[in-house]
Amino acid sequence: MRKILIMAAMAVFTLGIACNTNNKDNVQATNDNPFFQEKWDTQFEVPPFDEIKVEHFKPAFEEGIKLQNAEIDSIINNSEKPTFKNTIEALDYSGMFLTRVALVFYNWTSSNISEDLQKLAAEMAPILSKHSDEISMNDKLFQRIKTVNAEKESLNLTQEQKKLLEKTYKAFARNGAELNPTDKEKLKEINSKLSVLDLKFGDNVLAEINKYKLVIDKKEDLAGLPDALIAAASEVAEESGDKGKWVFNLQNPSVMPFLQYADNRELRKEIWTAYMMKGNHGDQYDNNEVLKQILDLKLQKSKLLGFNTTADYILDNTMAKTPANVFNLLNKLWKPALQLAQKEADEMQAYIKKSGDTFKLEPWDWRYYTEKVKKEKFNLDEDMLKPYFELNNVREGLFFTINKLYGVTFKKLDNMPKFNDDIEYFEVVDADGSNVAIISFDYHPRASKRGGAWMSNYRNQFIYNGKDVRPYIPLTMNFTKPTKDLPALLTLDEVETLFHEFGHATHGMFSKVTYPSLSGTEVVRDFVELPSQILESWVTEPEVLKHYAKHYKTGEVIPAELVEKIKASEKFGQGFVTTELLAASLLDMKYYTLSDVSKLNPQEFEKNTMKELNLMEQIIPRYRSTYFNHIFSGGYSAGYYSYIWAEVLDADAFSVFASKGIFDQATATSFRKNILEKGGTDDAMTLYKNFRGSEPTPDALMKRRGLI
Repeated sequence: MRKILIMAAMAVFTLGIACNTNNKDNVQATNDNPFFQEKWDTQFEVPPFDEIKVEHFKPAFEEGIKLQNAEIDSIINNSEKPTFKNTIEALDYSGMFLTRVALVFYNWTSSNISEDLQKLAAEMAPILSKHSDEISMNDKLFQRIKTVNAEKESLNLTQEQKKLLEKTYKAFARNGAELNPTDKEKLKEINSKLSVLDLKFGDNVLAEINKYKLVIDKKEDLAGLPDALIAAASEVAEESGDKGKWVFNLQNPSVMPFLQYADNRELRKEIWTAYMMKGNHGDQYDNNEVLKQILDLKLQKSKLLGFNTTADYILDNTMAKTPANVFNLLNKLWKPALQLAQKEADEMQAYIKKSGDTFKLEPWDWRYYTEKVKKEKFNLDEDMLKPYFELNNVREGLFFTINKLYGVTFKKLDNMPKFNDDIEYFEVVDADGSNVAIISFDYHPRASKRGGAWMSNYRNQFIYNGKDVRPYIPLTMNFTKPTKDLPALLTLDEVETLFHEFGHATHGMFSKVTYPSLSGTEVVRDFVELPSQILESWVTEPEVLKHYAKHYKTGEVIPAELVEKIKASEKFGQGFVTTELLAASLLDMKYYTLSDVSKLNPQEFEKNTMKELNLMEQIIPRYRSTYFNHIFSGGYSAGYYSYIWAEVLDADAFSVFASKGIFDQATATSFRKNILEKGGTDDAMTLYKNFRGSEPTPDALMKRRGLI
């Protein structure tokens, strides 16, 4: 989740309401700018992407800042006594015009970037940071908030109102409202610099991915690679001016299967080295100094706000609460995960020896020999599964699962505004026929899109003037592309990713709250992954597989014996998967628990941290320092542990479904009512216990991953 502007502006908008302003002349004078249209004339009032141009953003941002400043002035100059309605609620609904612009802008900087948009993002970052700071450090505004907070026990507030008041008060305190004037200016300067550095880090990673290509001109060097991957590499070569050759790149659908299947060990080493060296070449895209500056500035900020380390500051606002609690969980899992990974390495080394080779297993061998051992142990590999995982069928299997759980249906929408032809739209319709949400899918890699997969928002759910505003949620992935001869055939990991991101979407689309700042995924960070990760649990359930795993040529449902092999192999490779995840989580925590970074050398620090952990040399953290977007550009600083923390929750929660039936209606209804609909209206553990009846334990997770 990306923080946009301030807490109140994370609140989102109803497109028909958001543009109401007191400056009608200005709106009319700029009518050629879509952001100034009072209401977008599109189906479900989605943004008119085909009309929006880069030059429209800046004047719209400027107008949005001006309008929100006027709204804030109206709150602080109100002569009436501060109340929940005229202060807390008014603040939460402020900035709608600005948020309307910002949500399109920041979605585009992730999935529709251009050189002009990059330049504008760098220009606007300090301006928007300053605007946010001027609100969150406004002493008159904070005094009104403090007045309401001091009287909260006598105000007869609902649970949601109590939570909004608590969140608002805490957000202002955490953003420097109580600092003296000198320290406020220091904090504003820090935030301004960070806003630029966060962008720079992510831009450098994207540039590194886009500049690399492995060009193969000898057919024998393709040995071992699946036909679909070869065909895709041929098409990439044509697009890049290397006709008649094959091009592989650092986008996941290219590099990962290459590492899994390529027989040519030297080429595996070459592309693996390029992958693990992203942002670490000492050139204009090098991120070592960038991340050091980010660490330093965040530490300065945390100390200004009264915390010893950045992790102390960040975790104060999570379920985990303290670095010690995070380390306790990670360390509990680390030893058994490492032992399992070592066992896997020994199995692969034995396979290498049995094959007549004498070399030592290296990092660029791991995925390759994992596939070999998996095939030997279970007679199963990814290439056997992919024909059954055609993208459209998988999506329909996802829809089937959501329908069985929650009773909603999906209606395809045509002739919708798009900024890329690959995008597909669907209306989500509830059992009573009402609109739940608009969902769009953006499936495949391109140079203008950053790597990975994510759910975001163009419009959140909330209630305004009695109207229930329904959300528009885009889902963005980087899946295997179709070729001239083959449809998009997914790996099992990509299938799980689609379900994962749609799990986030269920959190957004089923939201049933009043206030924007508490809507959907506006929850503490180590709770936000629960809805996403639990939905992955349905992917390999036989009852679900038979509805979507159909051979793309014959339509044959995946054979029962193949399903049995999938289930039998589910714990295979979990040593590696868990270890690389934990290594990245621990690296993140080690960085952000530093109390001094003045002499930090990121490469030495990472190396020494892995040495202290006794991480085997054949495994590196899932993300190395210079391309760890999550913690240096993506809002997960001191928070990458959230994935494993939330898996404790999701494994524990899914055990209820497993015991009662994976589509048990009472359990599904409870999950929807107590988790998905509630957003951030109550304490995360309270919400979880309302569903589960008790706090979670890591036992189910450890069993799932084969650690016990």
